[in-house]
Amino acid sequence: MKNSLIIVGFFVLGILAGMYSLLPEAWLKNDLSAYALYFLMFLVGMGIGTDKKAWKILKSVRLKIILVPLTIIIGTLTGVAFVSLFLKDITLRESLAIGAGFGYYSLSSIFIGQISGQTLGVMALISNISREIITLLGAPLLLKYFGKLAPIASGGATAMDTTLPIITRSTGKEYAIISVFSGVVLTILVPFLVTFILKF
Repeated sequence: MKNSLIIVGFFVLGILAGMYSLLPEAWLKNDLSAYALYFLMFLVGMGIGTDKKAWKILKSVRLKIILVPLTIIIGTLTGVAFVSLFLKDITLRESLAIGAGFGYYSLSSIFIGQISGQTLGVMALISNISREIITLLGAPLLLKYFGKLAPIASGGATAMDTTLPIITRSTGKEYAIISVFSGVVLTILVPFLVTFILKF
C-alpha cells in the first residue's frame, strides 16, 4: 500500500509541477518518457533475468499452473470489453490496452502514453494502480467469497512482487509459487499485449 501511495504522490507532484511551470523548459520540450521507458524495460529484464526462483518455477512448471495467468488474461480482457460498452469516449481497443496492463501501472502507462497519447496513459496509470490497491485492501474478502486464486487474479502482474505478501498471508505459502509464476508471465506479456492491441 505504501508503494502505491508513493507512486500516486509522485504522479500528483508531476501534475502540479507541470501546471505551475516548476520544471526546466528543456524537460518540457523533450519527451523524457521515452528514455524512462527504455530504462524501465532494462530494469524489468534485469529483474526477471536475475530472479532464480522465477526461472526454477518456469522450468519445473506443471501444465495446470499455466491456466492461472491464461484465465486472468481472458477474464480481464472480457471484463474490460464489457465495461467499454458503457464508455463513450474510449474505444474497445483502448479499453483492452488499459486492461492489458494487468496492474503493471508503470510500464503499461508509459507504453500506452507513447502510442496513444498522455491522456490514455494517465487513465492506464490510474486504472492499474487501482487494481493493485484493491488487491492490497481486499485480498481477504476476495479469498472468502471467490476462493484462493481470486487474490492472485486480482493482483495480476503485481502478484509476483508488491501484492505477494498480502496474497501469501491470505492464501498460504503454498500459493506463493502460483502467485509468482502468474505475475512473471503477465509481467513478460504486458509490453507485447499492449503494443499488439494498440498497433494491430
